[in-house]
Parts: sequence; C-alpha cells; structure tokens
Amino acid sequence: MCTYVIQKSEITGSGKGTPGWIPITEARVYYDHPFHMTTDHTLNIDFVNPGQGLGARVAVELTAESARALVDDILAALEEGGAAHAAD
Repeated sequence: MCTYVIQKSEITGSGKGTPGWIPITEARVYYDHPFHMTTDHTLNIDFVNPGQGLGARVAVELTAESARALVDDILAALEEGGAAHAAD
C-alpha cells in the first residue's frame, strides 16, 4: 500500500543532474515503492528546484538499512567537520 506521506524541507545546496549543476531548494523524503530498485519499498529522496521545472531534480532510492547508515554517517561528518573547523 502506498502511504503518500512526504516530508518536505526547504534547503540550500546544489546537485548535479542531467542538465549539469543546479541549485537545490527543496528535499522531498518518503518511504514508498521505488521506481528503479527491485525491492518492495525504499526510502526515496528527491532533491529539487521547483522553480526550474521537472528537469531540476536529483533522485535517490535507498534500502532502509542504507538510509539509516547514511543518517549516521551524515551526523558523524557534521560533528567531526564542525569540530575540525572550530579548532582552526
């Protein structure tokens, strides 16, 4: 069953998609059926810039285990990077 539950965040960043580098202004995160992977459900993240149309999108599909590991790695990198730059 599809949940259609989407978490949206306004973000500031850039991503490399088909047209090249694009400014990213929104992240859409949802746990649902994947488009490409052959598993039943994935955590899907779309990094988008709605103001630039449908082509301004970078999509990611992750297994639940991979998504959890990525969250841990992101938090660790932010902690270590912040500490390293605070020491400068």
